[in-house]
Amino acid sequence: MIKIEIPAPDLSITKPNKPNPELSNINGFEDFHRIPRDKGGIFMFYNINDELLFVGKARKLRQRIKKHFEDTVSPIKQHRDEVYTIDICYVEEPVDREIYETYIINELKSKYNIDKAFFR
Repeated sequence: MIKIEIPAPDLSITKPNKPNPELSNINGFEDFHRIPRDKGGIFMFYNINDELLFVGKARKLRQRIKKHFEDTVSPIKQHRDEVYTIDICYVEEPVDREIYETYIINELKSKYNIDKAFFR
């Protein structure tokens, strides 16, 4: 049996309770700028009740996460407003990102990942 540990988040950003309209934000996340442009890894979207909504992977994290909030074909397009916290783990190796993404989807039973879910 293979033993996989879910990595601890390297970065976690949360929507503020009272958004500041003067600050730049993406879908209400004022700390979005803290997500690095040049790092790869996995990201997890959680709702306000700490339920895992979606897990994804990216070669460039900031661009990919931003696309989920702007794209018309994103699997979470109908549920963007539910996202309250984004956890990010830096994982540079593409094979490792694929393994972690699939493992987390199935271990933590993410709500809106359907293509890699073996538990349904």
